[in-house]
Amino acid sequence: MCGIWAVFGAVDGVNLTCIKCFATITHRGPDAWRVEQDAREPGALLGFRRLAIVDGLHGMQPMRLHRYPRTTLICNGEIFNWKLLQNQYDFPYETNCDVEAVIHSYHNFGIAETVRKLDAECVFCLVDGEQKKIYIARDPYGVRPLFRLYDEENGFLGVCSEAKGLIGLKQNASEKATLEPFPPGHFQIWSMLSDGKVKLDHTEQYFKPGMSLAFKPYVPETDLLKMNVYEKTAHLLEAACRKRLMSDRRVGCFLSGGLDSSLVTALVVRLAKEHKLPYNIQTFAIGMGDSPDLVAARIVAEHLGTEHHEVQFDENDVREALDKVIYHLETFDITTIRASIPMYLLSKYIKEKTDTTVVFSGEGADEVAQGYIYFRDAPSAEAGHEESLRLLSDIYLYDGLRADRTTSAFSLELRVPFLDIEFTHHYLGTDSKLRQPQDGVEKHLLRSSLAKSGLLPDSILWRHKEAFSDGVASVKKSLFTTIAEIIEDRYKDEPTKYKGVQPTTVESKYYRHVFEKSFPGQDNFTPYYWMPKWVQVSDPSARFIKHYAAK
Repeated sequence: MCGIWAVFGAVDGVNLTCIKCFATITHRGPDAWRVEQDAREPGALLGFRRLAIVDGLHGMQPMRLHRYPRTTLICNGEIFNWKLLQNQYDFPYETNCDVEAVIHSYHNFGIAETVRKLDAECVFCLVDGEQKKIYIARDPYGVRPLFRLYDEENGFLGVCSEAKGLIGLKQNASEKATLEPFPPGHFQIWSMLSDGKVKLDHTEQYFKPGMSLAFKPYVPETDLLKMNVYEKTAHLLEAACRKRLMSDRRVGCFLSGGLDSSLVTALVVRLAKEHKLPYNIQTFAIGMGDSPDLVAARIVAEHLGTEHHEVQFDENDVREALDKVIYHLETFDITTIRASIPMYLLSKYIKEKTDTTVVFSGEGADEVAQGYIYFRDAPSAEAGHEESLRLLSDIYLYDGLRADRTTSAFSLELRVPFLDIEFTHHYLGTDSKLRQPQDGVEKHLLRSSLAKSGLLPDSILWRHKEAFSDGVASVKKSLFTTIAEIIEDRYKDEPTKYKGVQPTTVESKYYRHVFEKSFPGQDNFTPYYWMPKWVQVSDPSARFIKHYAAK
């Protein structure tokens, strides 16, 4: 996890507004930073905030190679098949940094083939000074964030890991300038013009959920042909965790005690022993009072023998964090904000109290494996499949956004194996009927695939679905009730008309009110409120769905 920032067409070059905007993403890269301006392209500035995970200072960016001195790269994320690409195409690497593969691939195959050859969770901006071209790309599920500011009238382009790094520039742009999330699975080609301005040449979607793989797989197909669907599911999930152990910093795991985080933790612990990591895996759980998540996580940690940390939080912590969470998230979605508060507080604890920097998490499992309770109401297996694809297409606006921003706020790097391209390609390609809830149990295929592994106690492997913002709360009092009481104390409900989706409850009005302070008029950041499908509820909490089984 790092922070990238660049502007093109800034005819005045470096100015105070640019520096202030770049400074807003310091949290994404506290280890080092650099801003560069090429004398031959005075309107182009590229900035990088580094969180050192692999290859120390050799991995510093903006990156240039001796072989390609007029090519400049800024990239945030991981490229898991960088060594496979080196071996396959004999790339002459100059560093031990995975992102170098982007430059070699571009010069050997062009941008369209490059994005399709990467097994990666990354965003990048590559500038070819000889061709006067700018290339921008984002990973298939949008695991790594990216925003784009385009002022066509003035020929200005800005890109940044977070919107807060561009919102100050938008205020100085023309009225028609647009600030928006860069879409996952897309790349764009821009031209740098002789007058210092830029123009968009081409936009292309190279991936969408359910598409076939274009890169050489991490797991050889010959190995998978010998396996049945359950064995293949287990094998590919383990492979997804294995490739994400790439790190020179200490690795830990979020552990809620639910199926997803518990499976990931169990696999990471096993792989850490195999790789002989020189430390015990740290696990982190959070809850209020008698939270069911704390109890379940304790069981898993004891079973796996991890160095376990429990964090208790209360209403005062929620009160202090709420507005900060909305600022970091850059959204006003109700579900996302609720679920982000405990994750934000837990990330804060990890940063301040431990030496873990890379954190594994179970995000993506509910979208891929039909884990939400409302999937029981899907009218058909095909409808369930289509809903999985929809959720995965939009995960960068909701759960994916939550996972990235709450961790990056405290300079942690998140790893999400359930959004691995090989794993999701396999899982979404299985019989849609197998992926439906079976006998009232969500993610039955996933659970069954690991049932004989011995990774987890049956009480955890078959634990009922618990929404995160509900599971961390006290049994006696939900988190959203606590939030409602805090908002009642600090906010007077007044009729206000906003652009885009309209808030209808006091809670949603407060979130929008706080959001607008930092991101005025950016209703496009949240195109709709996340809500369960096929059920009639007035609140997104799982507690209001008839199938909810938590006590």
